[in-house]
Amino acid sequence: MRKIFLFLSLSFFISSYGQTSVFNSLLKKHVDTKGNVNYKAFKNDEAKLQDYLSYLAKTSPQKSWSAAKTKAFWVNAYNAYTIKLILDNYPLKSITNIKKGGKDAWNIKFAKVGGKNYTLNHIEHEILRKKFNDPKIHVGVNCASGSCPQLGNFAFTEANYEAKTDALMKKFVNDTKRNKISGDKVQISKIFEWFKGDFTKNGSLIDFLNKYSNTKISSNAKIKYLQYDWSLNGK
Repeated sequence: MRKIFLFLSLSFFISSYGQTSVFNSLLKKHVDTKGNVNYKAFKNDEAKLQDYLSYLAKTSPQKSWSAAKTKAFWVNAYNAYTIKLILDNYPLKSITNIKKGGKDAWNIKFAKVGGKNYTLNHIEHEILRKKFNDPKIHVGVNCASGSCPQLGNFAFTEANYEAKTDALMKKFVNDTKRNKISGDKVQISKIFEWFKGDFTKNGSLIDFLNKYSNTKISSNAKIKYLQYDWSLNGK
């Protein structure tokens, strides 16, 4: 009996690793180092993306999984289904143009995971943000828009989640297209305003920014929020 259990566990691990590798290869192929997505070319690989989505549709995160593995799974699911939604409606200028049954992209119940259908908002807010005290989730999930933290050209795994989200947060904070930082004044992404509570659980917003900023910011620096660019993050 134990041998059967070990065999099934090993088979699931191999399947999980293999499917994540499929998504990883797709991102490597169609996302450049600046996070721009070649959706036109991605359309040619929709069958491979569907293979990964089929894996998600029948897979449920286990209680035995580590926090890093669980977060990696759900962030990948969010990003894969967001790409699927864009491809289904491509060409388009913005994800905000997608509407179905009077609902926007984030409230359409189409993302199937473990036999259940979820909205993108449910994955982000009710699973990832609610269950994990991790502000780096905001550079993991990607809303396919110009002002979003850039989409990584890789899939997340249990082994790389912490290091990759650290690197993405550092890149985001110091990206002059998305945040403008000086010692006494910062003009930063609306993400830091919309989800301020996520970034200030262990200090001020300036404290959080200083963990990643290449420029030391004064504790009494003036803060302004930049207008958000919802144009598609495509090439």
